[in-house]
Amino acid sequence: MPLPLGVYRADHVGSLLRPKEILQARADLPPNSNDTSSLRPMEDKYVSEVVRKELQNGIRSVTDGEFRRAFFHLDFLQHLGGVRVEGQIASTNTSKGGWQPPRLVITDKVQHVKPIQLDDFRFLEDQIAAARKEDIVGEGEKVTTKVAIPSPTMCHFRGSRDSISSTAYPDLDPFFADLAIAYQQEIQTLYDAGCRFLQLDDTNLAYLCDPSMRQSASDRHSQTPEQITEQYADLINAAISKRPDDMVIGIHLCRGNHRSQWFASGGYEPVAQVLFQKLNVDVYFLEYDDARSGDFAPLRFLPEHKVVVLGVMGSKSAELDDKETIIKRLHEAATHVPKGLDQLCVSHQCGFSSTMEGNELSEEQQWAKVRLEVEIAKEVWGQDLSK
Repeated sequence: MPLPLGVYRADHVGSLLRPKEILQARADLPPNSNDTSSLRPMEDKYVSEVVRKELQNGIRSVTDGEFRRAFFHLDFLQHLGGVRVEGQIASTNTSKGGWQPPRLVITDKVQHVKPIQLDDFRFLEDQIAAARKEDIVGEGEKVTTKVAIPSPTMCHFRGSRDSISSTAYPDLDPFFADLAIAYQQEIQTLYDAGCRFLQLDDTNLAYLCDPSMRQSASDRHSQTPEQITEQYADLINAAISKRPDDMVIGIHLCRGNHRSQWFASGGYEPVAQVLFQKLNVDVYFLEYDDARSGDFAPLRFLPEHKVVVLGVMGSKSAELDDKETIIKRLHEAATHVPKGLDQLCVSHQCGFSSTMEGNELSEEQQWAKVRLEVEIAKEVWGQDLSK
């Protein structure tokens, strides 16, 4: 079967290790400052460079490495009207150095007050076009400008009812409706600018695979885990419901990724049927690099027209994966989906830098991992990674 537009046999989640200069520039910003406009010239320089590195190392689904973000989710969500970052939340698995993730609160009606990713998308498009002129990409070779934004569920899961203003939202149904509308407007803005591949990054459906997190979410939201899963599928479906037919939507499920540390474990079985059969996305980027993600049996729910990018390679450590082991796992996974390898691609389990600190490996180790992934994909599926 042909791959959806913008998906490649060797793909990636999107974030890449930040250059030291960007990290230092962020550290030099005034405390609690949300104004990062002074960083843009430096970010432009390094985004331009990383686009060329992605292409030179074989990646054809090109991102800006999330170089303009400190967090994969907050830097986007705080630009929605009514959404603020305040304090920290208690984590079920305290991170290195006692770090705890920032807390999102809803202080007013959620609105899409301005385009959020538009300028970043346009700059990325320009850099890919320039790289083509430099003959970094072969004539006629497919390249996709990939935009990754946080899933709308990120505005709800980690907080409790107290984190959503009861003045703005005495009842939560209008909150979910407003949130979906805000996403619809952002997606339409991106589509109008030429975006044809959008990825939603979602930790929460994966957290709902973890027994302890399922229980704490149930306690926090006074719902069963099954009800929360269904509610999130409805929310995501509403958020993407107005996307045009020629726009491909992917979703990445993540069990946490901060300085090489994970936060949840558990196979996909508790959410699999809703995930694969109710969620109206085209492609799934799924963590599958170790036993924390369970076995491949949940893939039996995958419909014939959808694709899974299997994150069977590690992005949290410096060591290269064993090529033969990865190929063996791809063939094993293929026995669980209707059309075998045709419905599968390969990637690393998560980004290399979901937060600006990045995982514990060097840039060269990161690119070596990318090159190995491309090599494996070509051996399994052939030279044209778009088919």
